[in-house]
Amino acid sequence: MAADFDGRVESGQEFSTLLTEGCRMPVKMRSTNDWPLAEILSVKEQNGQMLYYVHYIDYNKRLDEWVLEDRLDLERIQFPKKESSTPKKSERNGSRPVTPDKDIVLCVTPPVVEDNGLQNGSLDLLERTLSVPPPQSGGMQRKLVSARKRKLPATENEDSQDSSPGPRMTGSLVSHHDDIVTRMKNVEMIELGKHRIRPWYFSPYPQEFTIYPCIYLCEFCLKYTKSRKCLERHKVKCNLRHPPGNEIYRKGTISFFEIDGRKNKFYAQNLCLLAKLFLDHKTLYYDTDPFLFYVMTECDLRGFHIVGYFSKEKESTEDYNVACILTLPPYQRKGYGKLLIEFSYELSKFEGKTGSPEKPLSDLGLLSYRSYWTQTILDILINMEPNENGEKPVVTINEISEITSIKKEDVISTLQHLNLINYYKGQYIMTLSRDIVDANERSMAKRKVRIDSKCLHWTPKDWSKRGKW
Repeated sequence: MAADFDGRVESGQEFSTLLTEGCRMPVKMRSTNDWPLAEILSVKEQNGQMLYYVHYIDYNKRLDEWVLEDRLDLERIQFPKKESSTPKKSERNGSRPVTPDKDIVLCVTPPVVEDNGLQNGSLDLLERTLSVPPPQSGGMQRKLVSARKRKLPATENEDSQDSSPGPRMTGSLVSHHDDIVTRMKNVEMIELGKHRIRPWYFSPYPQEFTIYPCIYLCEFCLKYTKSRKCLERHKVKCNLRHPPGNEIYRKGTISFFEIDGRKNKFYAQNLCLLAKLFLDHKTLYYDTDPFLFYVMTECDLRGFHIVGYFSKEKESTEDYNVACILTLPPYQRKGYGKLLIEFSYELSKFEGKTGSPEKPLSDLGLLSYRSYWTQTILDILINMEPNENGEKPVVTINEISEITSIKKEDVISTLQHLNLINYYKGQYIMTLSRDIVDANERSMAKRKVRIDSKCLHWTPKDWSKRGKW
């Protein structure tokens, strides 16, 4: 049987000839036995077979794919409803939905913990007293500015991000509309060094390259070619064995290179095209002049191979220390993501500033940052020593921010996410249970590679005093 979106039942014979963009049905996922609901975004014919590009509902776009008809459940088709010609009441002049004229304000009050609850064990495990300014108007206030220019995913519009203003269309944010072209992956496969990687998202590589089954990239200059033979010819002429720019950090096999987006425009643009394959809503690939790129590499006898990178604005009015950040898929789940984040905050320490990543973060980026903030803040709190009188140590939010270079709002959101701040006898205290301490020790033990500030040879530049970048 098949039905449209409002439940109307269609005849249940063959529907393959009726499948169009907008139809929904269960589809068998690649390499699994799951049949989640999916929507057809595009249809094409190839070698006498019909192919359907599907998006799995409530799943990340990186899982979108072309499928054959045998993976479609044709007995449970939901045909799209016909659009009504009458304008909706919620739209003004038929142009766009009405948005509230006033900013949304949330009042967050820390939970009150009763005396009995504190005396029943949690306070005896491990205590840290936190000095926080007294609440105003009944609680700490955080303002949510409605992001009218862009709709944010629900997984990212929370915690520290909801205290930031709506995303601006400058910096690293994509300003194009999320149309059908950019919703579909246009590159089937890339080859970078010894790795073959299946892309996650659309990237604006030239169309004459996307028609090939694989794009071959030089792992040192990131130039893209249409065949391995073209790549071999390029390698004969390419004399790079590391990213252009200055090597500012090296310890063991890990190195970081600083690349100026104006001086090395060719490499910067190729890097952004590569990154766009794995970053959905936030990247840049046209105007690289206002940005610096910090590329992390692994070194062997053949050269310095790119592992990941992050970019930052030369001048950021919002104190962002990261615009885009990416660990390439072959190097993920190895601790390199946290190493990139740690390096970005090490640069902020050298600058004498606090910093924060540009919002919104991707789902994986949010998890990585939240994990880094948690480990860094808990490591400080756990290792604090009592004062000379043997009293419990006292620390302020500003002190944590100054020590770590993590912005104050991110420190507060992390503590709230961990549910560590409690109100007890007229003051805010932080209670660390044994479970939290043990979990932090286990996670810290997994971080085999750390940034050594002694190996960083870098002097911050004051870009505001330069006429041109």
